[in-house]
Amino acid sequence: MTLRQANELGGHVSKGEESTAVVFWKIEDAKQSTEDLDAEESEERTRRRFLLRFYRVFNLEQCDLPPAVIIKLPKIETHQHDPIETVEKIIAGMPNPPEIVRTGSKAFYSPLTDRVTLPPRELFISAEEEACTAAHELSHSTGHEKRLGREGITELAPFGSPVYSREELVAELSAAYLCAEAGISTAVIENQTAYVAGWLQKLRDDRKLLVQAAAQAQHAADFILSRPHPVA
Repeated sequence: MTLRQANELGGHVSKGEESTAVVFWKIEDAKQSTEDLDAEESEERTRRRFLLRFYRVFNLEQCDLPPAVIIKLPKIETHQHDPIETVEKIIAGMPNPPEIVRTGSKAFYSPLTDRVTLPPRELFISAEEEACTAAHELSHSTGHEKRLGREGITELAPFGSPVYSREELVAELSAAYLCAEAGISTAVIENQTAYVAGWLQKLRDDRKLLVQAAAQAQHAADFILSRPHPVA
């Protein structure tokens, strides 16, 4: 929360605590009305608007809040489960692996730092969901230039672009192969199917997309599994 939010809740930030900078941004389609004075006609056109905001925030543990307020704050749901041994072996056996860190609440791969970030284990609903997420992010990492050099990772691709969408397909298909290898496909197949279908819809005009993505996904999975892949 911000300093102002803490004060509005009847509390304050503890003395000596340092804030963390966060940035919120999104892209919106803003409709702009323009008028043609000569023809006395108006038309509506759409343009992209970039919204960027910067905040200084504090963790709940850095604030002194009234007990009545703390009780009402949403609680983070946690789950207890053990890692899946077959999945752990696959991850441990990946050649030339990226760094893997556990922090935050979001899973992602950063090509810049060659690092996979995963939330703490207890934030995942199940061990299978955690395994599928890890497989997806590790599959992204295979595209790094020091591994397979895949376009979706080596090139800057805006969210939702064809290159970005193709890379998401590759990563999720590769994760599906890895989950099948680990014997947990049944538990995650519904979510994987929905995820793949979502990205395919964005690229429905490219009939070759699924075949190409599936081939790249197999290559990514083979890399993680240390299996030789035939040269095309």
